[in-house]
Amino acid sequence: MIKDIRHTGIVVADLEASLKFYQDILGFSIVKKMDETGDFIDNILLLENVKVTTVKMASSSGQMIELLKYQSHPADQKKHDINDVGISHIAFTVDDLDVVYKRLMDNKIQFNSSPQISPDGYAKVVFCRAPEGTMIELVEVL
Repeated sequence: MIKDIRHTGIVVADLEASLKFYQDILGFSIVKKMDETGDFIDNILLLENVKVTTVKMASSSGQMIELLKYQSHPADQKKHDINDVGISHIAFTVDDLDVVYKRLMDNKIQFNSSPQISPDGYAKVVFCRAPEGTMIELVEVL
């Protein structure tokens, strides 16, 4: 049985830009940074001669993401639409969406809209795209 969601892995093309986004702008902290190579990583990923830098990051509440920058197997950066099959977005709860929205706007992050109040009045919500293209939902519970 599943006990918990351990982390969400995000493959990035530009590790520095992604670190700025998740650490400097959204406030995640780096837990562990590793360069991984060898039989273990080759076997679990079904790739040969893998060289990947991984950065595990935690939110203030302990939720984890893992940034992966493949040195050996660069991938095309494809834009995923919100309605594509598979994982569509990651949602983060924030204390003050207006503050986070302004910080992201100041860093030229693109949004789908300005923050919106849900029809039931329960939450203020906005979607943006992280540097690697991942759709991010930011939610303030009202």
